[in-house]
Amino acid sequence: MKYRTLGKSGIKVSEIGFGAWTIALDWWGKKIEDDEAKRMLKHAYDVGINFFETGDMYGKGKSEKLIGEVFKGMRDEIVISTKYGYEFEGAQQIGHSELPQRFDPLFTEHALRNSLARLQTDHIDVYGLHNPKMYHIRDDTIFHTLDNKINDGTIGTCQVALGPAIGWTQEGIEAMSRPNVSAVQTVYNILEQTPGNELIDLAERRDVGILVRVPDASGVLTGKVKADTKIDEKDHRSVRRGEWVKASLAKVEQLRPIAERNGLDITELAIKFILSKGPVSSVLPTVVSIEEIDQFAAMSDGRYLSAGDMSEIASMYNSWPPYEIKATATA
Repeated sequence: MKYRTLGKSGIKVSEIGFGAWTIALDWWGKKIEDDEAKRMLKHAYDVGINFFETGDMYGKGKSEKLIGEVFKGMRDEIVISTKYGYEFEGAQQIGHSELPQRFDPLFTEHALRNSLARLQTDHIDVYGLHNPKMYHIRDDTIFHTLDNKINDGTIGTCQVALGPAIGWTQEGIEAMSRPNVSAVQTVYNILEQTPGNELIDLAERRDVGILVRVPDASGVLTGKVKADTKIDEKDHRSVRRGEWVKASLAKVEQLRPIAERNGLDITELAIKFILSKGPVSSVLPTVVSIEEIDQFAAMSDGRYLSAGDMSEIASMYNSWPPYEIKATATA
């Protein structure tokens, strides 16, 4: 396992991180029982993963509790990243609809206190805004509160997790202007490089680390999703329509010769493409088994794609039709 610095924070994180939402939600075609979740967390650590990224709303705190239980007494050996902003206590989440959001000082204190308790720790290395809107990013009060928590040692640094869908370009750009934001999390993969490429370019200049989620394009790049795959409505991938899947699979075939001449399969090509981008600090693949943890961890071997391969992929991407970019209201 190779490690990178998370932007200007100085925190060292594994190139492959553990996105811990799957161990608390059955949104990826599999319900993971607590004992299996704990085995997965322990195994991830054993293969060199030190970066565990979660959110307080995942399973209404369940993901944080599992991390806290597994790594009790090992606090200095791992990097914990969690996010807040949703009022999930007492709320019933129907499908994948968003819950009400709050980032005011009172709610921040409340959310942070509860996360610390669930994680069984007195500090969180990376504390983030979960899917904030533009008016949140422009609210100095929010970041002043977080700055105070950095100053008293309760949190190490801040991240802004963009979303929930792909897009949010301007939100990411403005977030990087905040002095204590050391990381921006976004959807990014070899098939969906917008707005990631623009954010990555700016991140390099601003010394901000990029955290990548959905690196497998919702299963298309791992072979889990094929043209005839039926996705349950509860599954997080249900937003991917048949037309998108068909077009994506055609793009995969265009990429296959690059993978083959490098001795890689498509999944390996997809992850190594992302890791070939210097400002990317950690990739958060969606894992639901120990076998998948091994598979992705092995891809962090220090061997990246050549400049020629990256240029060819860029030309190919630029030849594909553009897609809609999401944005939020500014007020």
